[in-house]
Amino acid sequence: MIFISPPFGNYLAFKDYNTISIQGSYTLYPRPGLWSQVFKTLRYSFEHGGWINKIGLRNPGIDVAISRWKLDTEKSKHSTIYSVAILDEKEIPELVDKIPSSMNLELNLSCPNAEKPMVVTGIHQFLHPDRKWCIVKLSPDSSEKKVDRLYLSGFRQFHCSNTIKTPNGGLSGRSLRPHTTRLVKYIREKYPKSVIIAGGGVENLDDVKYYQDIGADHVSVSTIWFQPWIAWKLIYDFNKNTNKKNNDK
Repeated sequence: MIFISPPFGNYLAFKDYNTISIQGSYTLYPRPGLWSQVFKTLRYSFEHGGWINKIGLRNPGIDVAISRWKLDTEKSKHSTIYSVAILDEKEIPELVDKIPSSMNLELNLSCPNAEKPMVVTGIHQFLHPDRKWCIVKLSPDSSEKKVDRLYLSGFRQFHCSNTIKTPNGGLSGRSLRPHTTRLVKYIREKYPKSVIIAGGGVENLDDVKYYQDIGADHVSVSTIWFQPWIAWKLIYDFNKNTNKKNNDK
């Protein structure tokens, strides 16, 4: 499966192409100013070979996400995952109470552009048997001990990893690969029954195969959509290859 991560997951969905979209990240309360931050901070770094931004969790709030989920449910579309970021541990009870138990979630545990670290303590309360996806999205510098704590608290779905913190904002792209590689290898070796999503510099089937070979079950893409012809070729080739494998079984 290819996961289309935010921000492009907010707008793109390919139901019949072995993809799943992630929308967000949403916070308990709205954080306005999305497009002004995009225009002011989104830049391509030739030095790092990736995109940098300081968007900082600008979003319309969790109530909008829930409304979108309800609309998708009415249309029998259940494939979207909603990314949630928690800025204060006190917000958890209200979020747990608001969010439907069958709404698929990705808990964003790191945003290098936010004014404070994302909350990790107490997030096990979002785990629910009705929820097919309850993913934790790790920071690229997550320690093995942090992974261990998340696993022991009940999480079995890991997304490796979020953007890298730089003085100019969060960096995505191929610079993430060594960090993602470290996390994927550790999780696969220590927790073999976990579901692992790997992202960072995925542009073609060779990149997909690389992450699969080191232990990832799925891959994620985002800023590749700045070059839609490359992104669509990847989606098309991946879907064709996946369908062929399924037919050969």
